[in-house]
Amino acid sequence: MKLKPLADRVVIKMVEAEEKTKSGIILTGSAKEKPEVAQVIEVGPGGMVDGKEIVMTVKPGDKVITSKYSGTEVKIDGEEYTIVRQNDILAIVE
Repeated sequence: MKLKPLADRVVIKMVEAEEKTKSGIILTGSAKEKPEVAQVIEVGPGGMVDGKEIVMTVKPGDKVITSKYSGTEVKIDGEEYTIVRQNDILAIVE
């Protein structure tokens, strides 16, 4: 099954947290931080949203940082995704 977002919505998937610290210590599941970076999976077409023209600036494959409590979480074929509006994306990670 494939998700195709509408209007200014973006489908993202959270990137797994690192299992090692920079010094090489392996972390247990409970010690890992919640991932902050997500990968863009699909992007809506943009267009007129609430009377404003929205141009989509992210594209599939981009790594992004989103607002902490934004979006709607969905599970499709055993994979967890989050659907957010483009204005909930704070930055593109390069």
